[in-house]
Amino acid sequence: MKTEKKKTGTLFTANTKQLMITYGMVIVVYLICEICILTGVMSNQMKGLLVPLCYYVIMAVSLNLTVGILGELSLGHAGFSCVGLFVGATFSVSMKDVITVPYLRFFLAILIGALAAGVIGLLIGIPVLRLRGDYLAIVTLAVCEIIKNVVNVIYLGKDSAGLHISTKDTASLNLEETGTVIIKGPQGVSGMPSDANFTIGIILILITLFIVLNLIHSRDGRAIMAIRDNLIAAESVGINITKYKLMAFSVSAALAGAAGAFYGHNYQTINATTNSFGYNMSIMILVFVVLGGLGNIRGSMIAAVILTLLPELLRDLSEYRLLIYSIILIGMMLLNWSPKAIEWKKGLAAKLSGKRQAMKEKKPSAKEVQ
Repeated sequence: MKTEKKKTGTLFTANTKQLMITYGMVIVVYLICEICILTGVMSNQMKGLLVPLCYYVIMAVSLNLTVGILGELSLGHAGFSCVGLFVGATFSVSMKDVITVPYLRFFLAILIGALAAGVIGLLIGIPVLRLRGDYLAIVTLAVCEIIKNVVNVIYLGKDSAGLHISTKDTASLNLEETGTVIIKGPQGVSGMPSDANFTIGIILILITLFIVLNLIHSRDGRAIMAIRDNLIAAESVGINITKYKLMAFSVSAALAGAAGAFYGHNYQTINATTNSFGYNMSIMILVFVVLGGLGNIRGSMIAAVILTLLPELLRDLSEYRLLIYSIILIGMMLLNWSPKAIEWKKGLAAKLSGKRQAMKEKKPSAKEVQ
């Protein structure tokens, strides 16, 4: 019994340390960026990337919950982000004159966007998660494209009579003279309040990490990882496969919706294009997850930051930009997936832990000093 308690205590301490390191990384990066902004070291171009950077980090961490922890390949993550963005945008534009406190309205928009995306993820997950592998990837990709195309045919307006919706054009909304058009089909949403900033983005990243990491280290998280490792064995010991798959999938979708609602408030006008909320975006987020390491939350964050900043940092090297970018991608892939690289990292970690242990053993006790 004593041995079991000791092991549990050690595991708890190790998990807590890892959590603190992850949160500490985010806070340190935030402080460094704020110092660079205050001292004028950071350019305006880099300042403009801070909010999208937070968006990509949240998207990568949330997708890792489905792909890395649950073990299901989903290509519809950008679609859930699109749902969160347009639902949150509709709320913000509609309530601009009702809720005059910007941050309260922004918080509610993010919350409503997350709830809407979570509900859509749950409804889609019920039939879709019966599939596995390539079939699941194809269906989720189709869902992403359907969501984007549905958003592009919606015309939504508001007047004293309430909300009006149409799939034809703005004239068919039959709005009053004082009415406003919120969603203009392919032209997207206009008149958005620009409430998003880097500080709120960092807070959202910390909240996302708190939700995902606590889920992973909980009993539910262990059940989800058991399903990933061996579906038949997990089912044989009484784990409810459907329940835990839906849990991971809907939480991942809700976090993507929150990220979308946050990202949308960085622009006054935004529309649903393939590059922003279609196939291209889903693949890019998946690349962040794969290069960072499946199930590796810290790796996903680092990959998202590096691959977002690289194109801007290499902008002056127009001739060699794509070459350098490709070399770095290949290098990251080899570092995370090559058996030799994994073995080298394990050996390095063992050496470092051995040195720390040796340093602790060499330290004289208080009695020896006396």
